[in-house]
Amino acid sequence: MAELRWIYDLTIFLYAASVLFYFNDFLQSNRKVKRLAFGLLVVVWALQTAFFVSQTITKMYFPVITLFETLFFYSWVLVSLSLAIHYFFRVDLLEFFANIIGFVVLVMSMFLPETPIAAVSSILTSELLLTHVTLAMFSYGAFSLSLIFSGMFLLQHKMLKERRWTQLLRRLPSLDQLESFAYRMNMLGVPMLLLSIVLGIIWGKMVLPEKFMLDAKVVLSLMVLISYSFWLYKRYRDTMPIRRMQQWNIVAFALLLINFFGALTSTFHSWW
Repeated sequence: MAELRWIYDLTIFLYAASVLFYFNDFLQSNRKVKRLAFGLLVVVWALQTAFFVSQTITKMYFPVITLFETLFFYSWVLVSLSLAIHYFFRVDLLEFFANIIGFVVLVMSMFLPETPIAAVSSILTSELLLTHVTLAMFSYGAFSLSLIFSGMFLLQHKMLKERRWTQLLRRLPSLDQLESFAYRMNMLGVPMLLLSIVLGIIWGKMVLPEKFMLDAKVVLSLMVLISYSFWLYKRYRDTMPIRRMQQWNIVAFALLLINFFGALTSTFHSWW
């Protein structure tokens, strides 16, 4: 992997530059700086894609097995989704918040090994498992953007309540738009997480001990699914104040984070 490391290192350098330019735009609302930040982000996406494809070719499997690979893929998903939403909807400030998360995740991957540990056998790289992990990462990406929209909603709601008519307030989308985007992201994330869990259970029935359903990672995944499904139910029934729903959305994401790093206490996800 040494010959490909320069792509990874360049990606982190340009990603840092992009986030810094977005931060400058966040503070001063500079159109030229924002265009430069967006251009760098597109280059970052291209480099991430090239690195991911090269890993796939080198390792001979879809690289979402180790924690390094899943963090890298999660970062790529965030960049991809933020670029797609920018292209179709042009939500101001979304790229800044989304790519703070994406950059932090990518930096975290720097401290992890790039190749699977020896205990990872060929059965762990089956198509069923790879699809399970890939769907989970896409759902996490959707939930991450939903978190950002809910955070922006609560920020704007607070500023309106306090009558703080600042430049930041003028740049935020309307409350209705933010609530709608959070809903769309959760509508995208819940079915993918459900499919991921179903495929994971099928795979587990094939290769794991009978009591794997009691594993902490499995229990937490089901709790995350229930939390977001409850959010969608309440949104559909319109029985909870919108502000409280956005707060619930943030709590659900906190549970998702616990679930993501719950692999450290899992009996069979620890090879991540």
